[in-house]
Amino acid sequence: MLYRDAPTVEVSTLIEGATGDQVWDLVTDINLPTRAAGELESTEWVGDPGVAVGARFRGTNSSEDMGTWIGECEITEVDPGRRWVWQVGPAGGDPWATWAFEVEPSSKGTIVRQWARLGPGPSRLSEFIATQPDKETRVIAHRLNTWREAMQANLTLIHTTLT
Repeated sequence: MLYRDAPTVEVSTLIEGATGDQVWDLVTDINLPTRAAGELESTEWVGDPGVAVGARFRGTNSSEDMGTWIGECEITEVDPGRRWVWQVGPAGGDPWATWAFEVEPSSKGTIVRQWARLGPGPSRLSEFIATQPDKETRVIAHRLNTWREAMQANLTLIHTTLT
């Protein structure tokens, strides 16, 4: 698994009895992940708030491995009530990462999915890998596992909030 391959991680869960609108209201709250376990500590809209293509927000993150950093985010895709996608990285440049939430109706409730993809743009992670290329596979696996744990915490928070 290499950075240049844009590795992706995904988690999903069924929230029995929840409507798509209930789930959508939660997944479009950019502050939701700050209330779950993970690296994201705070978020703020840059310009007009709201989930719309072209809208921007900023997230402050912190981890033992990587210190503190700010991610500049731009929403690149919105299918209201179903899916929204944002990229993290410099405006106009290749993203460090792409993230998304997806909401899917089910006969038993609503399925919520969160996924994230590394790269392809240069980032602190790719800079570290460049200094220690022999560790790339382990570094990528560790990063994706960190993301998986945080995304699972997000979905657990959504589930707990709605049940």
